[in-house]
Amino acid sequence: MKKFFQIMLWILVGALFIGTFVYLYLNSRPKEVSYQLVSPTISDIERTTILTGTIEPRDEIEIKPQISGIIAEINVEAGETVREGDIIARIKVIPDEGQLSAALARVESARIALNDARAKHERNTLLLEHKVISREEHENTATALATAEAELSAAADAYSIVKDGVSRSNAKGSNTLVRATITGLVLDVPVKVGSSVIQANTMNDGTTVATVADMNNLIFKGKVDETEVGLLSVGEKMDITIGALPDLSLEAVIENIAPKGTDTNGANTFEIKAAINAPEGVMIRAGYSANATVALSSARGILTVPESVVEWAGDSTFVYLLTDSVKTQIFDRVPVTTGISDGINIQLTSGVDSLSLLRGAPQK
Repeated sequence: MKKFFQIMLWILVGALFIGTFVYLYLNSRPKEVSYQLVSPTISDIERTTILTGTIEPRDEIEIKPQISGIIAEINVEAGETVREGDIIARIKVIPDEGQLSAALARVESARIALNDARAKHERNTLLLEHKVISREEHENTATALATAEAELSAAADAYSIVKDGVSRSNAKGSNTLVRATITGLVLDVPVKVGSSVIQANTMNDGTTVATVADMNNLIFKGKVDETEVGLLSVGEKMDITIGALPDLSLEAVIENIAPKGTDTNGANTFEIKAAINAPEGVMIRAGYSANATVALSSARGILTVPESVVEWAGDSTFVYLLTDSVKTQIFDRVPVTTGISDGINIQLTSGVDSLSLLRGAPQK
């Protein structure tokens, strides 16, 4: 009985040894790889790029005062619509003491000259009645009197402008009234009542009282990389999508491509401007972030294959052409010439035809 168990033990050990050997042998044999087959197809390819930019009004005007002073009144708020000529704000003038003194001195000098001219004219009038002087001398004093009256009026008007910023002869056209220069939407009013403002001159740009823009005339402003700018042209259409308005799609037409590039984070980019065709009744705000999709190149009715089946080797491209599949798949490495690509499919211009079977991804 003991001998029987010993024999059975050796049989089990031998079976385990043989099984292990067979398992290792089978797993050491190379597995046959089967590849998916791809046929070239006739289709269309369009290569596009996406530009990131913003929606901006074509004309955004900064309204500045024509005189320095303090804001006494503001008549508009951001978001309101104004028409050209509407009063946006009123400025209270803080006169310069030197200019005020000079203007006042001019008024006093003009008044003295007027009194002198009036006295001479009155005297010459009496002399003319007694026929002591000629009519010409009388007319000369009359002219001098009229000139003195005009000078006093001009001096008083200049004094009023220096003191109050208001012309007595044209109060409605006063420089203290800041008016809209275009019809549009008020985008921003960066000042408050009591703020000091400065008129524009050669030394500074002046204080902006309000920013007004025509929101019916919008443009897309974005940037394109130097590798793609040569493929764009003025007049080309693009599709605009706005992140804040996901259900809205706009059309735009490129109207300007910058002739000079700018360095943006180490990349040379060119500014693109496109006129937007905005539908009526849709509120589009200035400064919205937007993406523009534009076609760089396209081809219709061409022979294409998935780009994944193409092998690149330097400046050459190859595909693997199926030559036999009776027992195992056999492929030949065939050089081909490629054309336009959209990142998924690529054009084949020579090397294979639409009846060829090409090696695709391995089957699992």
